[in-house]
Amino acid sequence: MKRNVLAATMSRALWCALVAPVGFSAFAAEAPADASPDPKQLDSVVVQADITYRNRTDSVAPILSYDLEYFQRFEPLTVGDMLKRVPSVAFVSDILEYDGAQLRGLDPGYTQILINGKKVPGAGNDRSFFVDRIPAELVERIEIIRSTSANRSGDAVAGALNIVLRDAYEFDGKYVRVGALRFDDGEVKPTYGAVASGQVGEGRLLGGFNVQGRYNPKSKRSDRFEEPGGDFVDREDQADTRDGDDYSGNLSYTRDIGTGRLSVDGFYVRTDRTETEHSLEYNDPDSTSRDNLLSVNDQREDIRQDNWSLGVEYAFDMAGGRTEFDLDYARFDDDTRATEEQDSFDDEDAPPSFDEREGTRTLTDTRDREGTLKLAHKRGVGDAMLEFGVDLMDKRRETALQVSEVSTDEEGDALPAYEEFDRNDSRIDESRIDPYLMFSGTAGAVAWEAGLRYETTDVDVAFDDEAASNDYNTLLPSAHLKWDFTHADRLLFSVGRTVRRPNFDQILPLTLEEEFGDNDFTGNPTLDPERAWGVDFGYERRLGTRGVFGVNVFYRDVKDLIEVVNTGDPSSTALDDFDDEVEEFLDENPGATPTTPGYPQFDPDSFVYTARNVGDGSVYGIEFDLSTPLTALGLPDTGLFVNYSWLDSNVDDDFGERRFNNQAKYVYNVGFIQDIREWGMSFGASYRRQGNAYARMLAEEVTTSYDGDLEVFVEKRFGERMSVRLTGSNLLDAHKDEAFHKFDNAADQFDRDYDEFELESESSGPVYQLIMRYSF
Repeated sequence: MKRNVLAATMSRALWCALVAPVGFSAFAAEAPADASPDPKQLDSVVVQADITYRNRTDSVAPILSYDLEYFQRFEPLTVGDMLKRVPSVAFVSDILEYDGAQLRGLDPGYTQILINGKKVPGAGNDRSFFVDRIPAELVERIEIIRSTSANRSGDAVAGALNIVLRDAYEFDGKYVRVGALRFDDGEVKPTYGAVASGQVGEGRLLGGFNVQGRYNPKSKRSDRFEEPGGDFVDREDQADTRDGDDYSGNLSYTRDIGTGRLSVDGFYVRTDRTETEHSLEYNDPDSTSRDNLLSVNDQREDIRQDNWSLGVEYAFDMAGGRTEFDLDYARFDDDTRATEEQDSFDDEDAPPSFDEREGTRTLTDTRDREGTLKLAHKRGVGDAMLEFGVDLMDKRRETALQVSEVSTDEEGDALPAYEEFDRNDSRIDESRIDPYLMFSGTAGAVAWEAGLRYETTDVDVAFDDEAASNDYNTLLPSAHLKWDFTHADRLLFSVGRTVRRPNFDQILPLTLEEEFGDNDFTGNPTLDPERAWGVDFGYERRLGTRGVFGVNVFYRDVKDLIEVVNTGDPSSTALDDFDDEVEEFLDENPGATPTTPGYPQFDPDSFVYTARNVGDGSVYGIEFDLSTPLTALGLPDTGLFVNYSWLDSNVDDDFGERRFNNQAKYVYNVGFIQDIREWGMSFGASYRRQGNAYARMLAEEVTTSYDGDLEVFVEKRFGERMSVRLTGSNLLDAHKDEAFHKFDNAADQFDRDYDEFELESESSGPVYQLIMRYSF
C-alpha cells in the first residue's frame, strides 16, 4: 500500500510532543482512582423509584444522552427499539424491524454507529451496523452525537450514535430477568438473562447474558399495473415470517494499577434466524382459484451471524499529563443459506398451464475484521487543555458467494440436487492512519473546543482475479462553543467537516448484469469518499431539576456525492437484443450483409453504468425534544416526552431535483409515564410516526409510508427487589405501504414509459410482553 508521508510525519510529531517536557500552568487531569464515585446499584434498573428523563450533559460538543432507565419501562428488546424514542432517528425497514438507523433520515451509511465509543464492523455493504443486533439489556446509555470532534472518526455526516454498554466501574449488584412475548398468530417466545457486578480481588468485574426469542409474522400484498391508473397485470399474496433467537453477553473488568486504570471489555452477539416467504401470484385482483394461479414461490433463508469485540484500555499519568492506550479487535461473521424455488404457469392458456419449476440456492459467507489502536495524550497548556493522538485501523472484509441454479419442465417432478455452484470471491483491505490535535478550555460561562483530524485511507480490492488499489486523505477541522448564559439556559454552536466512504459493492471490480432494469453496473475502485461541511446551532433549557427542553437547527453541505452515471457502453441486454434482431433478419433474408437495406442498426437503449463522485447536495432541518415532569401543573409523578424533527434535503441527479434517497420528511414521538407511588405502580403510552420517504434510482422510484406505532405498558413493583411489566406494541396494526415505479432504462424513465407500476402493503399484528425482574 502507498505510504502517506504527511500522516506518518504528523503522527511522529504528536508523539514526540507527548514525551517532551512541557510546562503548563493549568492541568485538569482525570480524577484518581480513589476519588471515583460509588458505583450505581443495579437494583435501580429493577425497581425505578422515579421517572427518568434525558440527561443534560456538560460536553462542549452537542450530545444528547439517554440512560437505559429512560427507555426501560417500555421494555425495548434491542437498541433499535430504544432509538424509536429519540430525536431524528428514522427507519426504512420491514414493519416491526428496526435495524438500519437513519439519523436525520439519511441512509444508514451516513450515520456512524459506535459501541463504547469505538467503530465496529457490520453486515451492510454501506458500512452500516444493524442496531437491532444489540440487546437493550446490555446497554447503559445511548448518546446522540450531533457534530464531529477531532478525537473521533469523521465517518459521521449525519452524526453518530454511541451505544455505551454497562461496565464494572459504573455498576454494582445483580439481577435476573425472565419473560415471554406473544405474537399476533399465537406464537410465544421466551426471553431471559442476568447481570452481576461487584468487587473481585483488586478490581471490579461485570458480566451479563441475554437470550431473546425473535419472531415477526407479516403478511404482504402486491398489486401490479401497466402504469399508474393503467390496466391490472397481476397480484401477489405473501406470508413472510422471521423466526429466530439472539444470544448475547458482555464482560467488563476494571482495576487501578499505579497512577492509571486498566479496563478490559468485550461483547458477543449471535443471531440464529430463519426467514421464510410463501407467495402466490394470480392474474385476478381477488380470486384465489387455481384457474387464476400464475406462480407459487417459496423462499427460505437460514442466517447465522456473530458479532464480537474485545478491547483493552489503559489510561495513566505520564509526562505531566494523562496518556491513553487503547487496543481493540472486532469481528463480524455472516453465514447465510438462501433457497428460492418457484412453479410458474403459462398465462397464455386458460386456465394457466404448468410451465417450469426452477430453483436457486445462494450461499454467502462474509468475514469482516477490524483491528484498531489508539494512542492519545492530554495535558494542560496555559489556560487550555491539549489533547493529541493517532488512531490506527486495519480492516479486511472477505466474501465468498456461491450460486447454483436448477430447473425441470415436468410437472410434479422434484428439482435436481443443488450440486454445481458458481463461486465468486471478493476481498477489501483498508488501512488508516488518523492523527489528530485538539484544544479545549473555558472562559467564564463559555466553554470551547477546536481541533484538526487528518484521515488517510489506503484501499486494496479484489474480485476473483481482478484487483485494484486506491488511496485518499482528508483534513477534518471541527469547533464547538457552549455558552451557559444563565443557570438554566444554554446555547451551542458547532461546525465540522465529515466524510462518508464508498459502499463496498461500489468499489469492487465486477460487473452486475441487469442491476438497474436492463442496465448493467460495474464497480469503480477509484471512488473517493463524499465530504461534507456541517453546522449545528442549538438552544437548551433546564426545566426545574429534572426536565430538559432543546431545539437544534442543522445544515450539511455535501460534496463529491457518489452517483450512478452512464459509461456509454451498451449493456449485455442491448447486445443480446441486437444479436437476436440480426439473427431474425438473417432468417428472413438469407445471405444478407450489413450493407443490405433494412439490415438492423445497433442503437442500444440500455447501458453499463458505474459510480462516480459527480454530485453535490444539502441536508437541513430542525429538531425539538422535551422530557419533563409536569410539576408546574401539580403533577410531579407524570412525565411527558416529546420529540419532533422536520427533515429536508436537496440533490440534483440526471432526472432533476430530489431529496436524499429514503429521507423521511419528519419523525416524531410523544408519550407519557404516570407513576402511582402509593400503589407501587406505573403506566404509560408512546406514539411514534415518521413521514413518507422517497427514493429515485436508475430504472426505479419508490415511495414508502408507515402508519403510526402505539405502545403502552403497565408496571407493578413489589418492594425494592422485584418488578413486573406488561407491554403492548404495534397496537394499531401498523402498515407499511410502498409504490414502485419501474422502467427498463433511463430513456423510458424520462418519458414515463413504464415497465410496471406496483403497489405493495405489508402488515403485522400486536406484540405483548410480560417481563419480571428480580434483584438480589
